[in-house]
Amino acid sequence: MVFKSGLDYLQFMKSLYQERIANLRRLMEQHGAAGFIVPRADEWQGEFVAPYAERLKWISGFTGSAGAAVILTDKAALMTDSRYTLQARGQVDSDIFEVANSTEISIGQWIAGQGAGGDIGYDPRLHTPKQLEDLSDNGVALKPVPNLIDLLWEDQPAPPDSAVERFPDAVAGQSAKDKLGAIAGALQEAGLDGYIFTLPDSIAWILNIRGRDTAYVPLALSYLLVSAKEGAVQWFVGPQRVGFDIEGVQITEPARMEAALGALSGQAIGMDFKRSPDWFRLTLEQAGASVKDLKDPSIDPKAIKSLSEQEAIRQAHIEDGVALARFFAWLEGALERGEPLSEMSIADKLHEFRALSPEFVSDSFPAICGFAANGAVIHYRANEANNAAIAGDGLLLIDSGGQYHYGTTDITRTIAIGTPSAQMQKNFTRVLKGHIAVGGAVFAAGTKGREIDALARAPLQEVGLNFAHGTGHGVGCFLGVHEEAANLSPKVEAALAPGMLLSNEPGYYEEGAYGIRIENLVLVQEAGADTLGFETVSFAPIDRKLIDVEMLKPEERAWLDAYHEDVYERLQPLLDEDTARWLKAQTVPLA
Repeated sequence: MVFKSGLDYLQFMKSLYQERIANLRRLMEQHGAAGFIVPRADEWQGEFVAPYAERLKWISGFTGSAGAAVILTDKAALMTDSRYTLQARGQVDSDIFEVANSTEISIGQWIAGQGAGGDIGYDPRLHTPKQLEDLSDNGVALKPVPNLIDLLWEDQPAPPDSAVERFPDAVAGQSAKDKLGAIAGALQEAGLDGYIFTLPDSIAWILNIRGRDTAYVPLALSYLLVSAKEGAVQWFVGPQRVGFDIEGVQITEPARMEAALGALSGQAIGMDFKRSPDWFRLTLEQAGASVKDLKDPSIDPKAIKSLSEQEAIRQAHIEDGVALARFFAWLEGALERGEPLSEMSIADKLHEFRALSPEFVSDSFPAICGFAANGAVIHYRANEANNAAIAGDGLLLIDSGGQYHYGTTDITRTIAIGTPSAQMQKNFTRVLKGHIAVGGAVFAAGTKGREIDALARAPLQEVGLNFAHGTGHGVGCFLGVHEEAANLSPKVEAALAPGMLLSNEPGYYEEGAYGIRIENLVLVQEAGADTLGFETVSFAPIDRKLIDVEMLKPEERAWLDAYHEDVYERLQPLLDEDTARWLKAQTVPLA
């Protein structure tokens, strides 16, 4: 379809969403529902969803990675957190949707305030029991119904069915058989007859497999039913997708899953009420099974990387470091030559450099490239409407990562474009001091994530500044760039343990002006008797133009000099002469 003007296009899209909402309301009436909830989530509660599961985008036009729409018979709301409220207001039709901040009002509170006066429909495959508690706690009457969006979406893409790949036992450090045996033992201790695993990264870790069903994370979307009797396992995945056998695992067509669950009458079956779809609870209870809430028993052991995984992670970061050195050397030259650059163009260029590695699989998340004021938006995403030119004086924040065989990377560098102000340098150095405090920390076994988080904030808090995100998140091994169990934030009570892979990423954000973040990944290692420390595994220079050297203590300078020496020694043999020369200049000791 060709539009004569942008106004014509906007009018067409407005009519399109109005028609979709009208059709949805007719279906709601047919199913006896006074409303319907459309979450961003898919049937696996994933951070990244396949095109067929972009139901929220289809009904509203909103493209953010978190949120939900609530459509009632006479009004509707688009709920998202503070990262995306501005984006939502620019994307959705205000004549249809009220945009609400989910950090200020929950879905249940919003619905309760509208006086819907009837049952609210929901697809139980897209909501967890814990998510539904908020609705019930606010007096919202719920009714499970078929997915009404799927009934309306005529050209909905097909669900993915990529070939499943082995993840080598030699890299994993433990066979699927051994992992399943340990899980069976844990189920027996919990008094369970079986457990249904629904998180694809858990299944990937347990079975030592990977897939290509979603962008950025190498997953095979499937489900896994494990019996407490060792060796009795059903993996619900298309047999045509799997060209190998896993000892003790029966591959079963997903279409037969409901019947398999129906055969569990009288058994005690565990599932994770926080992370698994409510459909499993309903189906198991209808079958006469006793359903118990138990945290996914693979989450904690998955966070502890084996020695072979740790070595693979180091190698992946060397591959990434080579790509980053080439990219930053190119960027400096492009700026000197006066080449036209934008946030989107440099993100594309960074992807190109990573893709030169034969070990590269994909980006691990959409790169965040924010220049000047855009860098102050913590989860910024450049698009055609806000794509800033890289020119003049300012700070460029680049947060990116890659998926390599066999590791996941995530790194942030803040670069001075032109001449940085003294304030920028001082605040950058405060962030750097916090980063060094974490990277060089030696701490007692049993230390909690919140205690390490405090080290990163101290240099900023001394002058009344802070940052509004955690200092670190867990990272998988050729899996999700965001992984549970390992975490550094003010509220984390869980203790750190050897083998955990985390990010170390303090920052500072001056709204409307610039953003600063310095991120490396670190492995928790034993540092002595009953003490732990961090091994930094990311390799890229930190911009010297932004460092106020006088603000650094001698031990902080020593840490940074040693880090830069390590970066050069690891990367130089793998670089061309020009890039090696550039890297040498970036990593000489501080004056």
